[in-house]
Amino acid sequence: MIEKVKVKDVIGENCITLDDGQKIYDIIEPLLTAEQEVELDFSDVRIFASPFMNAAIGQLLLGIDTAQLDRLLIVDRNKITPVGLAVMGRVIQNAKEYYSDESIRQAVDEVLDSESQGN
Repeated sequence: MIEKVKVKDVIGENCITLDDGQKIYDIIEPLLTAEQEVELDFSDVRIFASPFMNAAIGQLLLGIDTAQLDRLLIVDRNKITPVGLAVMGRVIQNAKEYYSDESIRQAVDEVLDSESQGN
């Protein structure tokens, strides 16, 4: 049985912040880890931003391999805006590179650390 998560009911029509993305992650990560299929329904969501997608989906690749994510996470392309689909695709690609390549992870972490310290 597929577990359906209607994003608008959890977050609203604007999927922007890390905190909102974390809410979705907290719902879907245990299900995916338990090999449960999950459908994210983005119907009626109007605005998407990378921080939301990074928290909701990108960090899944820390503990779930790409094949498992592709098999278990369902997003109906007819229920997400083209911009939302593009943001999600970019986030997934970046997360794949980040979590699979130690040198990329170190470089990104150094830049983020430097920026957070105001350098």
